[in-house]
Amino acid sequence: MDVKIESTWKNVLQPEFDKDYFTNLTGFVRNEYKSKHIFPPGNLIFNAFEHCPFDKLKVVIIGQDPYHGPGQAHGLCFSVNDGVEFPPSLVNIFKEIERDLNIPLPQSGNLTRWAEQGVLLLNATLTVEAHKAGSHQGRGWENFTDAVIRAVAEQKEHVVFLLWGNYAQQKGAFVNTAKHLVLKTVHPSPLSAYRGFIGCGHFSETNKYLVANGIEPIQW
Repeated sequence: MDVKIESTWKNVLQPEFDKDYFTNLTGFVRNEYKSKHIFPPGNLIFNAFEHCPFDKLKVVIIGQDPYHGPGQAHGLCFSVNDGVEFPPSLVNIFKEIERDLNIPLPQSGNLTRWAEQGVLLLNATLTVEAHKAGSHQGRGWENFTDAVIRAVAEQKEHVVFLLWGNYAQQKGAFVNTAKHLVLKTVHPSPLSAYRGFIGCGHFSETNKYLVANGIEPIQW
């Protein structure tokens, strides 16, 4: 199957595209886009890979579902388009960056600037129906994104995995901590952010680890 995804990722993930579950998944997703209002726009489903080629990847952040409100989702977890109001979790991410690194809150919630520095902003499920959180879970996306995480964990070294909340921690549970840095805390949502996310120091820790391994740090 020909999937339009950034070329370095295509080389790594080609075995997945040939599997039955992926054929079924693409059939389901195509039908959903034809008949319903689905986010993100179809050309942005693989946007996280487009901006963060496999050979440039330094950090993985795992989200769960794309945003399901108008104009928000553009294929990068936690990120929103320019001019869109910051969702609560993203506000808390920026608050922790300000606390940790003394970087003021940005004007835009568009995290493409992170992706282009090597941060893979990966949702576990890459599509969702408008106003229906979790509507595309259990259709095969999770198999695909597990394969993405496995490829990074097995084929690269010195990657930082930021696992926020139980869901992300389960999804990244197999990552070898002798080979990579795995940082865990609660989810940045308002329900849990003040039980450990605010104060976690993950952004400075990430950069210390990258520098210690001769890798350019992220400009958060």
